[in-house]
Amino acid sequence: MSLLSIDKISKSYDGIRALHRISLRVRKGTITGLIGPNGAGKTTLFHLITGVERPSSGSISFQGIAITSLEPHEIALLGVGRTFQTLQVLGTMTVVENILTGMHTRLKGGFLSCGLWFPWIHRGEKSALQEAKDILEFLGLLGRWKWPAFQLSFGQQKMLELGRALAMQPKLLLLDEPAAGLTPAEVTRLSEKIRRLRDDGITILIVEHHMGMIMDIADEVAALHNGELIAEGPPDTVRDDPRVIKAYLQGRGVDA
Repeated sequence: MSLLSIDKISKSYDGIRALHRISLRVRKGTITGLIGPNGAGKTTLFHLITGVERPSSGSISFQGIAITSLEPHEIALLGVGRTFQTLQVLGTMTVVENILTGMHTRLKGGFLSCGLWFPWIHRGEKSALQEAKDILEFLGLLGRWKWPAFQLSFGQQKMLELGRALAMQPKLLLLDEPAAGLTPAEVTRLSEKIRRLRDDGITILIVEHHMGMIMDIADEVAALHNGELIAEGPPDTVRDDPRVIKAYLQGRGVDA
């Protein structure tokens, strides 16, 4: 069953083609890796899925609902979460406050009810705090929940950004180069977390240049080159595809 359906999506900027008639299905309960050299169109595709940008043509549907013309917050409310290539951590806020910001679309209460501190507001905030702590425990950051986020290491901040996306309770999670800048040990831990999220029912679409990681965790892999989809299928099949070797790996094999 396809959770996300991308049909003949194209995107151009002032006549420069970024994506050309991309069609892709992301099956529910899987990890799909999206690979390709720099400039292949991977992040552009993420922007189109999340409503940050509009396609020049084509359509995208999520759970059978057309989302091509929806605003980013509307797509997020449907259950699409995302991390970014560059860290978006709020450094002066505490670690737990960063997680809580990811829940803003789910928390209830207006200015009056919050100001009067109604009991249901108090219960909601208490529940949200416990949920945030559970996320931090899963990520190995609970012991630092009161720290200002800027005091975390780079790898920990990467985990924190993942946690903020998880706070949205996404059905589909888009990860944009989550392993960039991480040590081998941190990549291993991240891979374990991503597998657990998949096993817990979150569908994942991941852009990553760390080929060993992608080939290890992905159920399916799609390869882009010059804005076109050149290969898709099981990791081993895509890794050995001559078009991928030529376009992405420049004639070298994948060190998986």
